[in-house]
Amino acid sequence: MKGPSITETRMRLRAWLAIGYTLFIVYGSLSPFSGWREQGLDFIEVLRAPFQLTYTAFDAVINLLSYLPFGLLVGLVLRERFGALASVILGLCAGMALSASMEYLQMYLPTRTSSNLDLLANSAGALLGALLAVSMVSWTWLFSRLTRWRSDLFLHGHEMDFGLALLALWMFGQINPSLPMLGNVFISEVARQPFVTLPPAPFNGWESSAVTLNLLMLGALILTLLHDPRNIFTMLLVILSVVALAKFITAALLLKSWALLLWINSEAILGMLLGILLLIAASRLPRRVTFGFGAAAAVCYFAIVNFIFDDNTPSAAMSIYHWHYGHLLNYNGLAQTITLVFPLLLIFQLWRIRKV
Repeated sequence: MKGPSITETRMRLRAWLAIGYTLFIVYGSLSPFSGWREQGLDFIEVLRAPFQLTYTAFDAVINLLSYLPFGLLVGLVLRERFGALASVILGLCAGMALSASMEYLQMYLPTRTSSNLDLLANSAGALLGALLAVSMVSWTWLFSRLTRWRSDLFLHGHEMDFGLALLALWMFGQINPSLPMLGNVFISEVARQPFVTLPPAPFNGWESSAVTLNLLMLGALILTLLHDPRNIFTMLLVILSVVALAKFITAALLLKSWALLLWINSEAILGMLLGILLLIAASRLPRRVTFGFGAAAAVCYFAIVNFIFDDNTPSAAMSIYHWHYGHLLNYNGLAQTITLVFPLLLIFQLWRIRKV
């Protein structure tokens, strides 16, 4: 009985991740979701149009890489039920259908441009991802170790698979280098001039509180997933280390040199220290009390970021980037959306598992 249970768990988690990444693509393709109107375009004409001379290799690579994870995740889901060839073909068709849908809808957004080359690059990315998924299935040593590690560390069930997907969602939103560590307010420091030192910003206690609550939400989620609550701090160390490393790498690639470490500030450090102390106490609480603890942290966090902080739009952080492509604005908007909806999703998850 153990084998089918593990296989079903693996399929559910892959399916949740595939659905989540599909939503990422939809958000990145259609944001800011405003200004919809008919522009007199015909989709068939878009597909038949000559290749754009202004289309760059960078555009092609970004579009290809954006759909590669989609093809990978969909391919892994399909490979559990179909053969290798069918999985690749269906993965490619799914990528083409999603990309064609996004390009079609972009015809009604004045701020977006439909392109046959986008469709081609996206489809190529989905194809490569599906091929990678089919080849990865033969790596039995890797999947057996991951499955054993997941079984030893985390609880099983539909609710736990959704919780792991929610954990991945949180990590994806936090790697944005224009967000402070465990924060949700965009860094909007004005562009610096050589040899000019900006006056230090006053300490913001609300931002520090938001960091503490964010860490408590993360800790509460992990506590509900673990077999042994004593592993909470090891898991936190691993997750925060991965997030910090990803933040630094993306900062080195995307931010101006003087802004590489802006995501580490005094508010974040104090908030993390306070959050760790509170988690030490929470880890000793009964499991059901932990649910209420996490729900309370989520409600307080949602209230602070929505009713106390000033409006911080995704464009507020663009001055610290040395890349000025539109993808960055979409990425910032997606990260902000994740930080805003995560508390609601966490409350939903805690409600689902209250009797598990």
